[in-house]
Amino acid sequence: MVRYATAFLALATAPFLTSSAPSECYKWKNVKIGGGGGFVDGIVFNPTASGVAYARTDIGGAYRLNADDTWTPLLDWVDSTNWNYMGVDAIATDPIDTNRVVMAVGLYTNEWDPNMGTILRSTDQGATWSATKLPFKVGGNMPGRGMGERLAIDPNLNSVIFFGARSGNGLWKSTDYGATWSKVSSFTSVGTFVPNPSDSNSYNRDIVGIAWVTFDSTSGTKGSATPRIFVGVADKSNSIWVSTNGGSSWSLVSGQPSQSYLPHKGVLSPSEHNLYVTYSDGAGPYDGILGAVWKYSIASGTWMDITPATGSDLYYGFGGFAVDLKKPGTIMVAALNSWWPEGIIFRSTNSGATWTKAWDWTTYPDRSKRYTMDSSLAPWLADPADDPPESIGWMMEALVIDPFNSDHWLYGTGATIYGGRDLTKWDAGSTITIKSLADGIEETAILDLLSPPSQHVKLVSSVGDINGFIHDNLDTPRTSVSQFHNPKFATTFSLAYAGNKPFNYVRVGGDAGNIAISTDGGVSWNSHPQSSSTTGSNGVVSYSANADTIVWSTTNIGVIRSTNSGSFTTISSLPANAYIAAGRRDNTVFYAASGNKFYVSRNTGSTFTQTTTLGGSTNYKIVPSPGTAGDVWASTDSGLFHSTNYGTSFTQISGPTWCAHFDLGAPKTTGGYWSIAAMATIDGKKALYRSDDAGISWVQINDATMGFGTAESNRIAVDYKQYGRVFIGGGNGRGIFYGTPGSGCSGSGPTSTTRTTIATSATRVTTTQTTTTRVVTTASTTTSRRVSTTSSRTTTTSSRPITTSSSSRAITTSTRTTTTPVTTTRTTTGGGPVQTLYGQCGGIGWTGPTACVPPAACQSSNPYYSQCL
Repeated sequence: MVRYATAFLALATAPFLTSSAPSECYKWKNVKIGGGGGFVDGIVFNPTASGVAYARTDIGGAYRLNADDTWTPLLDWVDSTNWNYMGVDAIATDPIDTNRVVMAVGLYTNEWDPNMGTILRSTDQGATWSATKLPFKVGGNMPGRGMGERLAIDPNLNSVIFFGARSGNGLWKSTDYGATWSKVSSFTSVGTFVPNPSDSNSYNRDIVGIAWVTFDSTSGTKGSATPRIFVGVADKSNSIWVSTNGGSSWSLVSGQPSQSYLPHKGVLSPSEHNLYVTYSDGAGPYDGILGAVWKYSIASGTWMDITPATGSDLYYGFGGFAVDLKKPGTIMVAALNSWWPEGIIFRSTNSGATWTKAWDWTTYPDRSKRYTMDSSLAPWLADPADDPPESIGWMMEALVIDPFNSDHWLYGTGATIYGGRDLTKWDAGSTITIKSLADGIEETAILDLLSPPSQHVKLVSSVGDINGFIHDNLDTPRTSVSQFHNPKFATTFSLAYAGNKPFNYVRVGGDAGNIAISTDGGVSWNSHPQSSSTTGSNGVVSYSANADTIVWSTTNIGVIRSTNSGSFTTISSLPANAYIAAGRRDNTVFYAASGNKFYVSRNTGSTFTQTTTLGGSTNYKIVPSPGTAGDVWASTDSGLFHSTNYGTSFTQISGPTWCAHFDLGAPKTTGGYWSIAAMATIDGKKALYRSDDAGISWVQINDATMGFGTAESNRIAVDYKQYGRVFIGGGNGRGIFYGTPGSGCSGSGPTSTTRTTIATSATRVTTTQTTTTRVVTTASTTTSRRVSTTSSRTTTTSSRPITTSSSSRAITTSTRTTTTPVTTTRTTTGGGPVQTLYGQCGGIGWTGPTACVPPAACQSSNPYYSQCL
């Protein structure tokens, strides 16, 4: 690939008046990790329309199943105005009008999310949506999110929908397809279970509430409301309730189990007239050390314990449950949680009288398995370093069998969707194939992105729960070889490369002492020699230009520093949690910001001195110029700022009045300005923008079909080698997108052939007097799309969304420096070609230029690759 010029200086600019930023057509696709990456907590099949199914996630939105086993995302239009829609707490598909689907959305019920919950409803399988605001919060990323489903559509009268709320808000009903809602006053059991009432973290102190609603379809007739309705409540004493008159009155189901467990699922087997209930002693998805499975005969009113494990074999609760509607009596249940040696799934063909298990112990530690694993669509899941190298899964709260095909089944885990199409082989004693079937569900939370100068890498990512990856091909699923190892962190929070030695990386993880370094561009890693002696964790890390000094702003012990792999010492001249960045060209330079104060070190991070103040009160990112020492950019809640004198003074860039994460990348023309991409507010509109002229003018590069969720959480990288390519990913749980200008576009319109439109109406919520907002959105139905930081699903329960001030402050500036950019095109000196900075200049088989544009020199990285540095 041809490398773009890199050794030029972007000009400092005085403020200019700008008109409303125009839009530029961009085509957006997911960087393909390979499907999954987070907690899939719910999957529902439509019982009357073959092939119609949906999956919900805790922070990554919802998806619709395609005929080729891929998934189409349904909420990529969500933006900063409705960012909490990405947490889906319940989903229901209409058995009468099978194009209808309804979701309850909202991320948190505690103070982390200031927004009330919303009911989203669609009449075209999620292509467009209408929204009704609720008078209470919904917790798609709260404890107990794998319970359900909390939403249920009446199978006989589909205008009737029930929703079980959290936080003591009780049971709610709609009689107009979800457009308006009223509280069911006759239902008084709001739930008593709180995960940890004494926890200092409010996340664990809220009432889990109602767990599920299940209609008995056999009790009614088409066109009339179904009389018998069961409701499961997160209450360890009185949990299962029933109405026999359509919800007018309720009573406890007699004879129900007396164990101190919570009901996770209530699944009806219509032909058997049985209600199957799974129980666990915790709300999930991470807890659960005891549980049970019970069968309730609706006809006789009797309960039977059909728990498939006892004694020392029972060290978990139970979550997902599936009924085969084509084979009465064939049922499946999943353990919640069997963490070791891995998850467990049970199957019965006689209504739970006897069970077989997906695996059984033989001679410890060996096991016999009724399955083989196939992660070819998501090869990163099969890591030889793990034990087992390819797990059946964990946190299994979603488990379903296709109502039209007994061989087709799906289940959700903390990492992906698994399943297959040969399930009945299990009953014949043959081995089934369990495949990763989450193609299209890129559900990772992205915590950092780099587009480095090194030729062999397009992108490097820090990923919540699954560490991080090297992306040499953006459209090919990652393998375990592409994943960070030795050490392999649960979560990588930050990473950096050395500007003058760009094959040298550093990264930090979520646990104390998690710091690793690489000298080959992230291909291989080693623990930092002092990692075991520091208690630092999380935060932001930076690497000096010559790769000899690490400055790490931890979240727990302040800002620390290590030189030449020596011990870490505290930098007392910086406040804790300051944002830090190393100069890319001058090895002595580090920058930092805290609040509105900007700091500079000219002695390799030993001490920092405040040089000036920036506008605003919240700093987001510092990006030193990759090509020129002393050139540095910074973003705050008041905009974007630029310095050409080592941060001594800054000029505010015109246009952005608020700016979060941003980056510099390949220029539009050789020798031109760095291209800048930023999540910013320009002319009152918060969106993703690009500038090719150092911020003099801007174009918006996303449209209404691509909202990117929470603006503050999105990480941005601009491709170092290919002009216009922008990477974006954040804690919205949709992984990483990459966008390219003009590709597949016509004119200057939106990237999709369908537009997203937003309108409002004053529809009234009947008894709550809240407004109904009409949000009509058209999602792309292509199979190439998007990809969890507000929260990250699998091993991170949650993390608080960023809040910012809306204030705008004037910037204190001094003189502005204007410098002519340095042209670094391939030139001819002395009769021979000369390579640009960072370009390849040697290696086995290399036939290109071997001389470099001064002052760069050709340096060998390995026998196959030398680079101008």
